[in-house]
Amino acid sequence: MSCYRRAITGTSFFFTVVTHGRRPILCDEPVREALRSAIEKVRLRLPFQIDAMVLMPDHLHCIWTLPDGDMNFSTRWSQIKHEVSYKCRDLYEATLSLSRRRQREAPIWQRRFWEHQIRDEVDMERHVDYIHFNPVKHGLVKAASAWPYSTFARYVRAGIYAPNWGGNPACEDMRFE
Repeated sequence: MSCYRRAITGTSFFFTVVTHGRRPILCDEPVREALRSAIEKVRLRLPFQIDAMVLMPDHLHCIWTLPDGDMNFSTRWSQIKHEVSYKCRDLYEATLSLSRRRQREAPIWQRRFWEHQIRDEVDMERHVDYIHFNPVKHGLVKAASAWPYSTFARYVRAGIYAPNWGGNPACEDMRFE
């Protein structure tokens, strides 16, 4: 098992955010750039730490740690999703329901997201591993190191993962239920 020693000063959450209709657009350069910019912009107003993240074609997973006493992740996600939708509004056409048209929603994101409050270090470790193994699990790459849209390399540089983690025979039986 990996060692994730870190100081927990705020509350950490695992998120899954999915594209509208599971469209495989999140790895497209304009969306990646818009997402990076939106996260930076929101973090200036409402700080949070990104502990781990993976960007998949139709969804993303991440873990954020919010400042002490701050549990307002919904506002952060709302602002990030709005910013990305605004910047990419003319790039992706889709048939929207009457409800989505009335709300003037762009066809980028599902309305909701899934969150889970990280309970302890073991829970953190399992979720970080899940995030970095996700591209392998989905058959996009044979090793976590081959996927360019994750924080995996940061964990290798920090000595938390070996460079071949998530791509060696020992990882083939990993289960994340």
